[in-house]
Amino acid sequence: MTDYNLLKAVAGFSEALQAKKELERNGTDFTQAQGEVRRTVAQLHPKRLALRVAALIDETPSTKTLRMVAEDGSELPPFQAGQYVNLFVEIDGVSTARPYAISSAPSQHQHYDLTVKRAQGGFVSNHLMDCVAAGQHLLSSGPMGTFHHNPLFHGDDLVFLAGGSGSAPARSMLLDILERGLPFRFHLIYVNSYADDVIFAEELRALAQHHTNFRLTELVSRPPAGYQGHSGRLTQELLTNLMAEGGPIDQKMFYICGPTPFNDSGLAMLKALGVPRRRIRVEANGAPKTPHLQPGWPDQVSPDTEVTVTVRGQGSFITRASEPLLNALERNGYGTENACRSGECSLCRVKLVSGSVFNPREAHLRKSDQSFGWVYSCVAFPTSDIEIQL
Repeated sequence: MTDYNLLKAVAGFSEALQAKKELERNGTDFTQAQGEVRRTVAQLHPKRLALRVAALIDETPSTKTLRMVAEDGSELPPFQAGQYVNLFVEIDGVSTARPYAISSAPSQHQHYDLTVKRAQGGFVSNHLMDCVAAGQHLLSSGPMGTFHHNPLFHGDDLVFLAGGSGSAPARSMLLDILERGLPFRFHLIYVNSYADDVIFAEELRALAQHHTNFRLTELVSRPPAGYQGHSGRLTQELLTNLMAEGGPIDQKMFYICGPTPFNDSGLAMLKALGVPRRRIRVEANGAPKTPHLQPGWPDQVSPDTEVTVTVRGQGSFITRASEPLLNALERNGYGTENACRSGECSLCRVKLVSGSVFNPREAHLRKSDQSFGWVYSCVAFPTSDIEIQL
């Protein structure tokens, strides 16, 4: 296929080329088209989306799905299965946001399903579970994130290790494959603590029965008496046995999404099986809960050490060393643009003028940021009094 024929396969290319030829034939300086590209980009990649809660779906005792539609009734921007939106909320006067994976299929343009699992002591998840009602208006970012299947590089033999609400992006990927009739194999290894807390349980089991290219393996780490399925945690031995039943392991593409310890454990087990790192995608899942246990945390600093954060030209406040800087900023009436809250997107970066912060392994700082003193506030932990510039 020539480059031109390849371009013709891109949706809208032929129409755009014809429009260009018409403008050239009639004579124009293209001023009448001014702003059209910007408007098109804004429709596909909006910075903010005005949404309304169309319905609340009870999934499990600890999980709900918020079905979100556009406030004006229009179609929502397209997304790739596995991506997320950053949902903005105000709770007790604190403006904050959290990323939630879209669990619905990309073919559904009228709504996004955001599946929320209650986190112990969770600030936003508990608010969404307990206080949000149908009809309520919320603001979000447009779809974003790189945790999605890339058909050019990831192949057609996919394995997804999901823990808890990590099944949300897995469901979106699965529905996309099945609805489009793609010739992919998809194996979901799904781990939960309790048998009655398996999200999308009946749907996933039904799909596994009706589609030969979808395989479902469930594990319950705290099973009830008489439970017949796999019980306990995902182990190296079980994962080895599961992978032995499929094709060559170095031809598979692995996705991991769940709580941080689950992600770390899954990554270690896959590496031990000899899976190349380039064949493993791990979805970040927030700041670490115990940064002081990571290598490099200063020995003289306790997680409860109080430090003063000064925002240049705006004020100061006191926080604990173990609280992510972004959370502390929002709690005290400050803020900065953010999205992933996991140390990847860099939108929340701030200038560290003085003092020291701990950057955990989740902080994927660019070399230029390190050189010029920028830190990602969502995963930066102040280990002394600091001054920052927003």
